[in-house]
Order: sequence, then structure tokens, then C-alpha cells
Amino acid sequence: MKIGTREIGSAYEPYVIAEIGVNHDGSVTRAQELIDHASQAGADAVKLQFFETDRLLSSASKLATYQASPGIADASELLRKLELSIADMKLLAAYAVTKNLHPIVTVYSVELVQVAALIDWAALKIASTDIINRPLIQAMKATSKPIILSTGAATLAEVKRAVDWLGNYPFALLQCVSAYPTPNGSAHLAGIRILMQNFSVAVGYSDHTTSVDTGALAVATGASIIEKHITYDRNAPGPDHAASFEPDEFGEYVQDIKRAFSMLGSQTKEPDAIEHDVRNVSRQSIITKHKLDAGHILTESDLTIKRPGTGIEPYRLKEILGQQLSHALEADTLLLETDLKKPDVCDTAITAKTSQVAPT
Repeated sequence: MKIGTREIGSAYEPYVIAEIGVNHDGSVTRAQELIDHASQAGADAVKLQFFETDRLLSSASKLATYQASPGIADASELLRKLELSIADMKLLAAYAVTKNLHPIVTVYSVELVQVAALIDWAALKIASTDIINRPLIQAMKATSKPIILSTGAATLAEVKRAVDWLGNYPFALLQCVSAYPTPNGSAHLAGIRILMQNFSVAVGYSDHTTSVDTGALAVATGASIIEKHITYDRNAPGPDHAASFEPDEFGEYVQDIKRAFSMLGSQTKEPDAIEHDVRNVSRQSIITKHKLDAGHILTESDLTIKRPGTGIEPYRLKEILGQQLSHALEADTLLLETDLKKPDVCDTAITAKTSQVAPT
């Protein structure tokens, strides 16, 4: 999958999304400041949330435990203070681009998808809570924007069903634990591998822990996208600040992610250039035990195995026995291919012909 011109997948440097979410507290200026911090930290994208409280919440809606705070009576009161208009969204998306960041948005209502699509988002996000919302997923597909689908609190069966709805559409999956913040013991990084084993798409991790090394650990587990909340103050009132990182910590987080990816190395098990010295010096080869004359037929008593590893490999010992030396060798000498006499063509032909004569 691509987001903009950026390739997303295990062969590429992890794609880091700074989740602003509602940590702007309803302020465009604060959102711009968080975009600045995300850019300075080395993120690839920033993500906003587009919702209208009256479209999202019914009269039966309640606050989640993590959303409750002093002075907030109900869910509508909380979210209404955190809304940004479509004009605000347009301004912030454009501002992100000036900071070399991809603007991404989570849209929560079907009716708002086409409104949001008037802005040139690099990708759209489907929140974990909407993995069961087929109408919303279908509306997102109609935009032709790449989709990131989060899987928090979902069963594997629910993920498979949503993946079926997406079909061949370009999308990625995020392993996620829907707890804010998530204790380390509940981070469930193994879910990254489970998603990778079950689906042939890019898989990432939406991180709600408070440990600065979780992103790096997720990359080591296989994540190719990392999403993490950024805030101006972890102690600020609001639903997501406690599970977020402040700018300096977020910068460290991004650097650890990049370091983890660099430490993964290539996708093949081949020796690195820096290993060649040890490989040559410390491996062992076939060595002569004593002085041998030209034409000598090699036997097991003529040979031993010692360092370095620049001669004929020990596993070929039985293959070497019975071969003839092309020239004399001193004792304690590496045996090389050039030391072995190549079979004479005529001798080879005669041997082959003789082997075909029927026994009398």
C-alpha cells in the first residue's frame, strides 16, 4: 500500500503517525502547535478526528471510564468541546503539508465522509469502534483514499469480516488495545503477528501504552505502521492526554522506532559485510598434516581441520579423499581447489567406457 508516494510495508522504514486526535482541546492554534512538534520529532503523518457530536451520539450514549473527568457530566458535553469544523480541518490539513507531513483523518459518521473527502487527505482512518460499521467502511471506499483500519477490542472473526468488506481496496490493519492508557502487560504485541499471518496487507500498531520503547518493540515484532498520540501535557484534562507523549518524549519514541528498524537488517539470512573478517578468520578449513608429494592420492591420515576458513570447507572432507595432488604441499598448509589435479579427459572417458563393459 502507498500513502502519498510513501511505500508502506515490512521492507520499508516504519510509517509513524502522530495522533493529535482531540488533544488540541478544540483549539486550532494548539492543533497547529502539535503539528509543529510532530514534524520536529520526525513523524511521517499527523492524524485528526472529524465528528459532529449530534451525529455521533444518541441520547443513550455514555462516557467510557477513561473519558470521565471532573466537571464533565455526559458524553455530549465532553465531545462538543472537542469538535473542529470542516473549515478547521481544511486549514490544519494544509498546514500539515507545509510541515512535510501527510494529513490523515478519522471520520466517524457516514454523512461526513463526503464532506471530509473535499479535503486532500493522504489517507482515511477507520477507528476500532467502527470495525463493525459496514456503511461507514463502504462510504470510505467510495473516496478512493487508502484506508487504515484499527482492530482494538475486535475478535479475529470481526477483523476477517471487515477485511472481506474491504476486498482488494488498498488498506492496512493496526493491532490495537482499546484501553487508555494500556498497561504493558496488556499491550498484546503478538497480535501484530497474528494479523500478519492471517492477512496479506501491511500491519501496524496503534500504541496506547506509556512506555517509550513500545513502538520499537512493535517494529521488532513486525509492525510497519506506528500510531501514537502526541500532546502538549500528559496531565492535561481530557480523554487522551494520559495515553499520549509530550513532544520530547515523542521525539525519543520516533528515534527508537527508526533505530529498531535499522537493527532488523535485511529480509534475507545472508552474512553482512562486517562479518566477513570473522567468517574468514574463525571458520576452519582442510589442512595438510605433513609434507605431501605431487601426484599423492589423499587419505584421511594426510589431512586435518584447522583455522582459517579460507580453504576448502570441512564438510567436503570425504569428497576430497582419493583425489590427487597437482603439486607438492608442505605440512600445515591450507588445501585449495588449485592443489587438486583435475581428472584427465582421456582417463575420464576410458573409465566411463570401462564401466559400461559387461562383467565376464
